[in-house]
Amino acid sequence: LYVRNDLSPRPGTFRVKGDTVDIFLAYAEEVVRVVFWDDEIDAVETIDPDTGCRIMNYDVYKVYPANLFITSQDTQQQAIRLIQDDLMTQVELFNSQGKTMEAKRLQERVEYDLEMIRQLGRCSGIENYSRYFDGRQPGERPYCLLDFFPDDFLLVVDESHVTVPQIRAMYGGDRSRKEALVNYGFRLPAALDNRPLTFEEFQEMTPQVIYVSATPTEYELAESEGVVVEQIIRPTGLLDPLIEVRDTEYPVDDLMEEIRREINLNSRVLVTTLTKRMAEELTDYLLKNGVKATYIHSEVDTLSRVQIMDDLRSGVCDVLVGVNLLREGLDLPEVALVAILDADKEGFLRSARSLTQTIGRAARNVRGRVIMYAHKITESMQQAIDETMRHRQIQQAFNIEHHIEPKQIVKPTGAGALSLGGKAEEVERKNARRKNTPFKYSESASSAQPQTQAAEDAVLYERPGETVEEKCERLTRMMKQAAAEFDFIAAARLRDELLKILPKEKLKG
Repeated sequence: LYVRNDLSPRPGTFRVKGDTVDIFLAYAEEVVRVVFWDDEIDAVETIDPDTGCRIMNYDVYKVYPANLFITSQDTQQQAIRLIQDDLMTQVELFNSQGKTMEAKRLQERVEYDLEMIRQLGRCSGIENYSRYFDGRQPGERPYCLLDFFPDDFLLVVDESHVTVPQIRAMYGGDRSRKEALVNYGFRLPAALDNRPLTFEEFQEMTPQVIYVSATPTEYELAESEGVVVEQIIRPTGLLDPLIEVRDTEYPVDDLMEEIRREINLNSRVLVTTLTKRMAEELTDYLLKNGVKATYIHSEVDTLSRVQIMDDLRSGVCDVLVGVNLLREGLDLPEVALVAILDADKEGFLRSARSLTQTIGRAARNVRGRVIMYAHKITESMQQAIDETMRHRQIQQAFNIEHHIEPKQIVKPTGAGALSLGGKAEEVERKNARRKNTPFKYSESASSAQPQTQAAEDAVLYERPGETVEEKCERLTRMMKQAAAEFDFIAAARLRDELLKILPKEKLKG
């Protein structure tokens, strides 16, 4: 059901102005505008919610419900009767145990929900009553997307050493929270059946699985029954990084020298510490010594992490200090050095699996190397070093045999080092759709044409014979043009280029 809201419309509402009805879809970013002429529909179109610009006209447009919990009237009445029966049973149980407060709380809440269902067909938290509407028995597994796949489908689990434990833990975490709600009278016991699959149920529904991981756990290896395919050779010919273990009394001073060496080579550096406090203090120390550094850990929100990664790649900062996030999923070709502090402190953050994943962050650069600062070589360190060296030897032998020269990966910046569900790409598409032109910028609109990212950067950032002042004026003008046309990705890239030339204070002015 869509609710009318003329003042502050949001997804799942609609707005009426004269003969125009704007439907803010619950499942898409576009707004559907229906224009009436008396009692007839004159036009149906989609518009951009930010600018109000028309996107496309339609003869027919299907609007799906704002709430997915939709059922027939007969099923609804049957569910209400079952809910009432379970409510009476649970209230009697609480009263027999002397939990009058819990009994009263549960009765008031459920009766309110039932009245909302009768009047509106829905209520807040209706998913906790899903078993009644689905017709499932207590304890029966819920329906899920896997039910829509054919019996012989193939499941590929990426980064399985992280994904599989998460699947296993989902049921336990949900069950623990729901049991507290049931025991204190906030929900009926049926809420326990609105749950994720147990790990055993997940296994039964996925008979054919490929686990993809650089560091598989014992579970994946056992499930594979010895059938393991290694992907060691890279198309670019890049080798796994060289690893050096340094036993030094002053690791930070040694690290500073290495950082300055990499900065002179226009490369980036990743540094991993054991705690968030250590990451912040090391970042402060680097900043005081003139190094452009920043940190990233679990308290940094997701969108800020994306910006930090882009700043690292574009040269706004040269060193990124982290704890446990500088592992899977990071593709940073500019990083030539990974430094691991306290590498000999055995534990989760310095296990063989964690060390191998961290070492892999330097494998995107042709000069990639890793320095482990430690007073001794632990078993985990030795395992990670041995596995990396085994890969490197295989890669070197393949390159020699096939006359392959390792090539540096060139990857455009600005799209985000981490994937956020394709948001950056969606913004690009929307901006291009508004202007009806490809996502490219130059000083005049007429010169916009499809180009590669490298060619575009050359046009934007380099002009033969151009002085620094002229270049700054040109880039500033283009940045303001991009911002005025809501093309914030291009504006951010131009801003990053300006930051390399001008001090931040002058840029703000």
